[in-house]
Parts: sequence; C-alpha cells; structure tokens
Amino acid sequence: MKDSGSDVSDSSVARKTVSLVLGSGGARGMAHVGVIEYLLDQDYDIRCISGASIGALVGGIYATGRLDLFRDWLLALSKTDVLRYLDFSFSGTALFRGEKIIDALRELVGEHLIEDLPVSYTAVATDVERQKEVWLSDGPLFDAIRASIAVPTIFTPYHYRGMRLLDGGLLNPVPIAPTLKEVTDLTIAVNLNAVSVNHLSRQPPHQPPRKVADRKGVTMPPTGIVEAYHQRINGFLDDLQQNFSDLAFRSSGAGDLGLFDLLNNSFETMQNAITNIKLATYSPDVLIEIPRETCKAHEFYRARELVEVGYERASEAISS
Repeated sequence: MKDSGSDVSDSSVARKTVSLVLGSGGARGMAHVGVIEYLLDQDYDIRCISGASIGALVGGIYATGRLDLFRDWLLALSKTDVLRYLDFSFSGTALFRGEKIIDALRELVGEHLIEDLPVSYTAVATDVERQKEVWLSDGPLFDAIRASIAVPTIFTPYHYRGMRLLDGGLLNPVPIAPTLKEVTDLTIAVNLNAVSVNHLSRQPPHQPPRKVADRKGVTMPPTGIVEAYHQRINGFLDDLQQNFSDLAFRSSGAGDLGLFDLLNNSFETMQNAITNIKLATYSPDVLIEIPRETCKAHEFYRARELVEVGYERASEAISS
C-alpha cells in the first residue's frame, strides 16, 4: 500500500512503469490476479503485457479494465461450476471445444480489439503446422486468448488467420521477448512452473451455500422443496464430475499416474526445460515464481487461495 506518512507528495514521484510477463500453467494462473493486485497496490504503472495460455487470458482481461469483475467471478466458482463450462468436442482432436468458457468471459467483460486496449498486449500461441510461436497483438481479444489457451488434447486447436494454433506455452511458457519493444523501468515475469517443496494443502476451501434469489412477481416454492431440487441437480453434477474424474485421473496401480496427470506432468516437464532456457536468454528484472506443486492444472475452484499466493509471492520477490 502507499506510504501515507511520506514527506514527498505522490505528484512529485514518477510511478515505475512495468512490462508484465504472465506465464502458462493452468489453474495456477489465478495467481496472476494476485500479482497484478499487488503491483497496483504498490502504485506500479503496467504499460505492457505479454502472456501465454492462462497468462494471456488474465493479462487480456486486466487490459480491458475488468479484472475486479473477473476476480469476483472466479471466487464464486465451485467444482460443479467449472464442470458446467466444459463443452465436450467429440472431434477426436481434444476433449473440449473451449468455446463455452470463452463465451462466458466475453459476456462478462465485453468484446475488445487488442489495438484499442489502454496497454500494449500480446498473446503468444503456437502454429502447430509451421512449428513456431505466433505473437497476436491486434484483432479481437478473445480470438487471441482462445488460440493461446488451446492446451493440446484438452482444447481443440483454434483455426485463426489461416493457421491452426495451440497453447503458447508449448514453445514459450514465459514470453518475455514480446515485451522488449516497449521501454519501461522494469520487466516483471511470473513463472507458474517453479520447483519448490512448499505448497498448499490440497483441501479445497469451504464453499458457503448459495442463496436462492426471489424474483419480483414470481411465487417461489417453499424453501425445503427448492433446496431438495437443488440438491438433486448438484448430486447429478457431482456424480457426472466424479465419473469423469475417475476416468481421467485414476491410476492403474500404486505410484502410477492417471491419464490427465501423466499428460499434464509431461507438458509441465517440457515447459520447465523451455522456461529455463528462455529465462537464461531474456533475464527479467524481477522473477516471481509460483511452485508447480501449488495446485493441479484443473483446480480452478481454488481461486481464492491462488490469488493470495500470487499476492504473497509478488510481495516477497519485489520487496527482497
């Protein structure tokens, strides 16, 4: 927070400008929200954002000026809410189409052109046929985000501008290079795949029961009937989610990994190796590291914890 006891007025102190690099890493990307909140609390001026995958998503929404709205939406997500945003593709190329979540976010923050955003913004994707990274810095924001989050086997490739695009983290998990064209005081990068033995408990946070809103002019059934109805629906969704989880995450024996865990761990191993090379080539002024043990890639319902982790890690990295 700002130091209210300083003898120097805010108007006489130039705010430090920042190029912010937001890395890929699934649900751990919710920590990006906490990082941004810390920077804003400390009065940093974010002028440039580059992101891959979930970093492109969070960075793009911040650039629209709707981060608070997005944060509130995230904190309200439960396990069953996350499941509702998964649209099965049945295409043979991936499990989900990814359009339902993009439509929900577009409805939440509105459609925007990247060139009209108040900050410089680049989403990094991967052209799978030409085997090269692609920088998307103009055109519809959510087209760029959808391309950048196309995790192989999870979301279908995104056909855009004559290319078949996949997750930007495939080739550039912490995309510093797109920010080099901007002149700022600091380059701050967030790596979501850091190695650490310190991690959060896997117990999900308590979800308070939701209230049933009473619509004006509509006679609501007795509370007990409504609650029983909701319990039946939630029970069905929980069963569906459990069956899906059993198929995707179950192991075949002691110490073995489920399908998704095996794919995710393989993807993260590759990302970690590439990240080390990229960071050695382009060293940021500040590196904020979120341990990959913090949560699994699909645990978006733990947003509250993850936002707090991002805020704390940003504070530790910048104040040290």
